[in-house]
Amino acid sequence: MIEPFAVKDCTLISIATGKRAQTLRELRDRLEDIHSGCIYYHFWGGLLVPRFDDPEFQNDFASWAYRGLNDLRLAERLGIIDPTGFKDMEELRRELIEVIEERLEESEVVPWARADRQFYFVRSKIVVLDTRIQVDDPRKLKELIPRMPVSSIFYHFIDARRRTPDKGDDFSRWLWDLNDHYRVVAERIMAIEPYFTSLAGLRSQLVDAFAEPVRRVDACLINTSR
Repeated sequence: MIEPFAVKDCTLISIATGKRAQTLRELRDRLEDIHSGCIYYHFWGGLLVPRFDDPEFQNDFASWAYRGLNDLRLAERLGIIDPTGFKDMEELRRELIEVIEERLEESEVVPWARADRQFYFVRSKIVVLDTRIQVDDPRKLKELIPRMPVSSIFYHFIDARRRTPDKGDDFSRWLWDLNDHYRVVAERIMAIEPYFTSLAGLRSQLVDAFAEPVRRVDACLINTSR
């Protein structure tokens, strides 16, 4: 028997590391051994803790390259990195370092920032909250998602990829195991790209994923029960 879907909420705590970088080379050196929680925060933290600087750049490394180093070319290269395409934070770390080293090789002078525009590494810690809400019917989950706080969307759709063995989201994993008829909904959810959008946008896409497929599945379940 499949367990009910337990709705969780979360908050992301920002922890100062005391480590910073003023030049691009220093950033590269710090990335070699910085805690993986810093990389997670500087890529995903902006979704849960909104930033208002350079919204066109999704991660903090790209934003700093643009605002701190005045290096648009590097900012664009860093800005197109999608963390969902990497198996873990270590693989993502290596990609960051490779992009930075490539830019260092191209530059005649090491890019540097003013003292008041240094990059400060911040580490994240996620605190999970139990809402005590459980659903055992996909139709109830469909009704609940539009009212879910975006922090719950973050936990079940973003953070799930860090903590589950298959790097998937909680919604599609639950639906997939629940009933063969609901796998069409799970497949639509799995096809959602989570990075280059907002949490409110993700919630809207989840609502859309449940809409038409669930109507067809409900009809199928009614017909097969006759």
